[in-house]
Order: sequence, then C-alpha cells, then structure tokens
Amino acid sequence: MMAALPLDLAMAALLSWLGLGLLGFALGGRQALACRVVFPLSAMGGLLLAAAGFWALTATPDVLELSGPFPVLPWSFRLDPLSGFFLILLGLLAAAVSVFATGYFRPLPAAALRRLFLQYQSFLLGMGLVLLADNAYTFLVAWEIMAIASYFLVVTEHEEEGSRRAGFLYLLIAHLGALAILLGFAVLAGVQILQGGSFAAMMQAQLSPFWASAAFLLTFFGFGAKAGLLPLHIWLPEAHPAAPAPVSALMSGAMLQTAFYGMLRVDFLFLPRAADWWGPFVLLVGLASALFAVLFAAAQTDMKRLLAYSSIENMGLIMVAMGLALIFRAHGLDALAALALIAALYHALNHAFFKGLLFLGSGSVLHAAGTVAMDRLGGLIQRMPQTAFFMLVGVLAIAGLPPLNGFVSEWLLLQAFLLAPALPQSTLSAVLPLAASGVVLSAALAAYAMVKFYGISFLGQPRAHLPVHETGRWERGAMGLLALACVALGLFPGVLIGLLDPVIREMVGQGLGRQGWLWLTPVSAQRASYSPVIFLFGIALALGVAFVLVWWRFGRPLRRAGVWACGFPLRTARMQDSPLGFVEPLLRIFRPVFQLRREALSTAAPRLSLQLGEPVTAYLYRPLAATAAWLSAQMVRLQQGRITVYLLYSFLTLLLLLALLR
Repeated sequence: MMAALPLDLAMAALLSWLGLGLLGFALGGRQALACRVVFPLSAMGGLLLAAAGFWALTATPDVLELSGPFPVLPWSFRLDPLSGFFLILLGLLAAAVSVFATGYFRPLPAAALRRLFLQYQSFLLGMGLVLLADNAYTFLVAWEIMAIASYFLVVTEHEEEGSRRAGFLYLLIAHLGALAILLGFAVLAGVQILQGGSFAAMMQAQLSPFWASAAFLLTFFGFGAKAGLLPLHIWLPEAHPAAPAPVSALMSGAMLQTAFYGMLRVDFLFLPRAADWWGPFVLLVGLASALFAVLFAAAQTDMKRLLAYSSIENMGLIMVAMGLALIFRAHGLDALAALALIAALYHALNHAFFKGLLFLGSGSVLHAAGTVAMDRLGGLIQRMPQTAFFMLVGVLAIAGLPPLNGFVSEWLLLQAFLLAPALPQSTLSAVLPLAASGVVLSAALAAYAMVKFYGISFLGQPRAHLPVHETGRWERGAMGLLALACVALGLFPGVLIGLLDPVIREMVGQGLGRQGWLWLTPVSAQRASYSPVIFLFGIALALGVAFVLVWWRFGRPLRRAGVWACGFPLRTARMQDSPLGFVEPLLRIFRPVFQLRREALSTAAPRLSLQLGEPVTAYLYRPLAATAAWLSAQMVRLQQGRITVYLLYSFLTLLLLLALLR
C-alpha cells in the first residue's frame, strides 16, 4: 500500500539518520569536518521529522507495509496523531541536541568518534521507528535497536568500571522490560503474534477481564522499566552520570517518553474500557516514584545524578496524570480524562525541553570545569554567564514557576484533580485530594532541589581552583534554542493544546477544543483560567515600579558595600553551604529512607563523609542477587565432569518425562 506524504517525510528523516551514521563512520578520522557535517545534518533530519509530526496532527493516518526477511513478518509502519505528537517531541529535541553535539564531541579521538556516529544515529533511528511501528514485530525490533544503541552510548567511556557496570545494569533491566512487552503483545494479539502481531488486530481483540488485566500489567511492567518507575528505576541514576551529556539529554527527554507512548497506545487504543483498579494502580506507582525520586534528587551532590533522579520524578508526575485519566475514563467522564491526558502530554513535551536543557548545561559545566561534583563548584555565573543564564531558565521551568512551561502542565494536572468530586465513587473522591497534596509536595521538593542545584553550582564563591571557561558557540546555541522553547511553551499554552486536540480525540473521543493564545481555560472561565502573557506583564510592571521607586527614594548614585559575613572579617568558600549541608533537614527527617552511613575520610583529619543508600536496593535487589548467586552455586554442583553422572541425569530426565506424559 502506498504511503501518503507525511509518512514519506518521516521515513526520509529516519533514513537520513541511518545514512549520516555511515557517513560519520567514513569521515571519523577527520574529527572537525565530520562533526561540522554530520551533526548539523542530523539536526535538519530532526526538523524534518518534527514537520512530519505536525503534518500528521491534521492529516488522516498513513500506513506503509514492506516485505521483511521472513514472509510472515512484514515491516509495518503507521503515522497517526498520537505518533505524530511524539515525533514532534523527538525531532525538536534531536535537532537541538545534535547542534550541541557538534562542538561537544569534537575533542573525542578518531576511533571513538567513528563508533559514536554509528551509535548516536542508530539511537535516533530506533526511537523514530518505535514511534512509527504498526505491528509487534516492527515495534520490538525497533525497541531493541534503541536499547542496544543506547547501551553502547552509555558505555562510551568503557575503560572505566563504573561505566561498564552502569551499562550492564541498564541492559539487564531493558531486556527484562522487552520480554514483558513481548508477552503483553502476545496476550493482545493471540495467534496473530505469529504473523507479526498487527496493531489493527490488537485494537479489535476481544479480551476477557482477566486477560485484559494481564496484558495491562505486562506492558506496564515492560514500559515502566524503560520509564524508570519505582522499583525498576535503579538503572537510571547509574546510566545518566556515565553517559555523555547529549546522550543523557536524549535518553531522559526522548527515550523515557517512548515508554509513555507505548503505555498510551496499549491502554487507550488496544485495551477495552479500563478496569476500575488500573487508574488507581498507575496513579499510586507514579506518585510513589515522584516522591521517592525527588527526595533522592535533593540529596545528591553530583549534577547529572541529581538530574537523573529528577527524570524519575517527572515521569512519576506523568504517570499520575495518566492514572487520573484512566480513572475518569473508567467512570465514563471522557471530558475530564481528556484534561488529565493533556496535562500528561504537555508535561512530557515540557520535560523533553527543560531536562534536555539542564543535561546539556551540565555537559557544558563538565567540559568547562572538568567536574560536575557540586562540592567542587561555585561561582560559575561569573565565568560562564551565558550558560548560567540558560540554566537558570531551565531551573525555573522545571521548578514549575510561572510563566514558564513547567507551571502550565502542573497547573492543568491540579485542575484535573480539583474535578475529582465529579466521580460517582465516593471513596475515590475522598482519596484523590490526598494524591493531589502528594503532587504539590513533589513539586515543592523539586523546586527545593533546583534551588540547591543552581545556587551551589553557579552562585557564591568557587569551592576549588578550576580552570573554568565559557562553552563554545554550538553548545550555547543549542541551549538557547531549548530555553526559547521553554519560554514559548510557557507563554502560549493554548496553541499547543489546540494542536493536541486530535491526539486526545483519538484516545478518548473528546478534547478540550481550541484555546485562545491569551487565555487558557481548561473547563470554564468561571471555574479557572490562566493567562501567562498577562502574568508576565504584571511581573515586569511590578519590577519596573519597584526599580523606579528605589531609584527615586535612594538617589541615582550607585553605592557598593561589602557583603556582611556574620561578623567575620574575611569570607571564604568554606563558609558557604555544602551540597549535603543544604539538605540537612531532609536528611534528618527521612534518615531511614536515605540509609545514611558516616565514613571517615582519613584517620588524621576529623572529617566525615555521608554515604547515601537506596532502600529499594538494600531490601529488594541485594536479596534477589544473593538468592540468584546461591542458586547458581547449587547448580554448579551438577557439573561433576564425569560422563557416568551426565548419563544418569539423562536417564532420570527421561523417566520424569515418561511419568508426566503417561
């Protein structure tokens, strides 16, 4: 079947990424030329992909089927409004990250750069194919391309043991998740899985409540492993610090969202009307993930590790919104389900932009200062002013402060929670306000963590003598693009919500309709409305009036005075808050959660180091690892090295099979 133009454009963008990977491998010996050619062209491929996604929002779904290596397993692709939205997210983020990578990866050795070109472009190709796949076979092959390419990117610095350990853990969790997704698709497709498992057949499947719930749990586990939800999150805080900054930006901003895309397609398009317990279950897992991750984000001393935990927190908030949508959908409240889904999709796009910006900024700090350990940084705003400005935009956005984009999605989510009394079930109506308070607590702690992140790293005095310099123009240009996107999504949310209308109608059959550019009105103007442009104008007016009054009251001459240092004649860097000292109240309150251990740095100096541990690792994964090691040790005893013993095993196995088959 011939594909229409939007799908042709998307496939052309993906094929261009594949070709650029091969071109980069060929030119890898000339680092400067290869980076200046391949990565800018890769950014153009991202823009083409985003254009195809925008086109798909208003066009009819397109389908393309190609013959594969096996006659019964065709390659099948589909472009509809849901995949179109995520293509926009992937394409725009990939464009900005590729611009950043132009300067960031240039210092790599030629051999490492040649490998990286193939891995980077294959990673982008895998994510794009996941979003376009129209059968289980194509989806799972694309999912494996994405997972394996990202694994090799995580272990770019494979000489370090930490990178190898992080890569192994990531690959283990990724394949456990892929196995669960395969089993979930097998339940959905039935015997059709042998012919590739068409998504169209899955949409028409008539499943009993038991098998529908089984498919829901299997796919939620599989996609949740990739999304970093509790307790499958353990790979994420290890992989992000090990991966290069552009890879971390793509993994956090785009790859995690492919898991969200898979959940939406399965739960809203494949499965029948949601069971009553699906929504509360997703909401509970999301809320637990958000609260757990934001506590550990606040306690981190490494910039990239803090951002990794923040990614888990934001994915938790997205799951809260999705769970709320499932609750409303199960009770026939499609208009409220549409509002919750818009909050989830809006936050997914917001997270791609502000988390991509922050990861790229942390990469700039790593290149400029040689470290992302916050206890060695400080005062970067003086030596990296442009990077500090872009990072400030990202910090304010992720903290959920108006009029930036993070506030819009969180405000929409709280508006959906405020409509919970419309539910016919009184228990849910009473419990959901408690969940809303958990969302507010998570947002407040996220702002607290971001104050620490920015204040300790960029403000104050340098804590160590580091040769810091401003980053290159390619890196600054990419961060500027993402900062501009955060501002635009915050000031004009009605435009994006209007574009989301076809996506929401595809999933729940009802949308919020077109919104004006000035006012955002999710339900009715009498209930709640928000105008970020007017809010920004009010802030600017208040600041201007305050400046004029201070200028008029105290006179025009500018007076400079030394900072009061609490009575001390000399200020030093050691008088500033340390990363752990800043969060001491949280460490005291949640001491059992953090698994705190005090270790002496040396016997001569009376200094202590606080070591944080995760309860999930201590109480779940370590016992599992110990059990697996014990079982393996017992199995080793079967290997006696004597042929007579092995013949005895075969004879006993034959007797057992005969007894069972009799």
